[in-house]
Amino acid sequence: MNRLLIVCIAFISILTQCNSPKQKSEWRGPNRTGVYNETGLLKEWPEKGPEMLWSLVDIPKGYSSVAVVNETVYLTGIKDSMDVLMAVDMKGQLKWQVPYGRRWDNTFPDSRCTPTIEDNRIYLSSGKGDLACVNALSGEINWQVKASEKFEGEFGTWGISESLLLWNDLVYYTPCGPKTTMIALNKMTGDVVWQSKSLNDKPGYVSPLLINRNGKEQIVTVTENNAIGVDPSNGNIDWQFDYGSYAAGEWKANIQTNTPLYHEGKIFVTNGYDHKSVMLDLSEDASTVKLAYVDSLLDVHHGGAVRLGDYVYGANWEHNRMGKWICLEWETGKPMYETEWENKGSIISAEGMLYCYDEKGGNIALAKASPKGFEVISTFKVPLGKGPHWSHLVIKDGVLYVRHAKALMAYSIKD
Repeated sequence: MNRLLIVCIAFISILTQCNSPKQKSEWRGPNRTGVYNETGLLKEWPEKGPEMLWSLVDIPKGYSSVAVVNETVYLTGIKDSMDVLMAVDMKGQLKWQVPYGRRWDNTFPDSRCTPTIEDNRIYLSSGKGDLACVNALSGEINWQVKASEKFEGEFGTWGISESLLLWNDLVYYTPCGPKTTMIALNKMTGDVVWQSKSLNDKPGYVSPLLINRNGKEQIVTVTENNAIGVDPSNGNIDWQFDYGSYAAGEWKANIQTNTPLYHEGKIFVTNGYDHKSVMLDLSEDASTVKLAYVDSLLDVHHGGAVRLGDYVYGANWEHNRMGKWICLEWETGKPMYETEWENKGSIISAEGMLYCYDEKGGNIALAKASPKGFEVISTFKVPLGKGPHWSHLVIKDGVLYVRHAKALMAYSIKD
């Protein structure tokens, strides 16, 4: 009888695991939108800012954001010649770290890949285009591929900044170059499943977006000169848009850094250095795009943007040391406001509030998401770390995670 009971318990446990939802975390939160599905958060912070739960200092440096799964915080940094993955517990104690790929060895070498996590597997790219799958519990390497080297990929001035995308049994990476544009690997083995045709372009610094248009799924991303839509099942480039021709300003720079925004057949692409933003209309069958409008106000440097209802929010680029906070109407691109607050930076949202992180001074603002104006409710200043504040904020289970170079801080923002 005892043996039968043990077998039954084991069987029920297996069924429970099979039916439980997959644990996931990726760049800029759910569906890479920057909008977090959190509830019960503070709508105003104490005068000195929310309570700091814990902090870590002197970790390997990085610009990347954190990923939080199974009561563990994961992030990347650099150590010697390598990018490393770190695991931190809910009390701020470093559990382990493991090197997984070669770091970028030129200007601004700090890590920039945010871990992509599904269940107990973590997917990563390094600054030199090495890909890896790591066991989230032990830190053991499941597989590694020197993808940019293998596929003759190219590099921009600042190496590779792509956070990997998952779909079904595949993981995607964009090496670009003369041999291919995007590749798909088996997520369990690292074996190559397909490689797309080459557009003879360089990669951007963009993490791709998975969209669904009338039941058809598609990967949308931006290379140095092109916005593209790729069939995730076979690598066919369904459409291509000459985004590079909208470069403007003194430099005519095509330095693409932001994941596009998507909603109901519309794709918003924005990047800094006076590069014009565009809204694209995606056809019903997702095979073509046409230009809906061009915007010259919101050119996001690398802090991302969020769409909330009928409006887009983000910070523009005036020069490398300054930018203003902007709201546009989604459908038309009509400017709703342009307001100076501290400096340009990154932006995320939760419960209809904006979380804005000034990249120069390290000020974080809680503001109302309203087209009527940029109304700051509360602010505090990040106390730890040195250098630019380029990591994007992350919210998970009522905790705001702030990464600043060698420092990581966790703040309680639960009401």
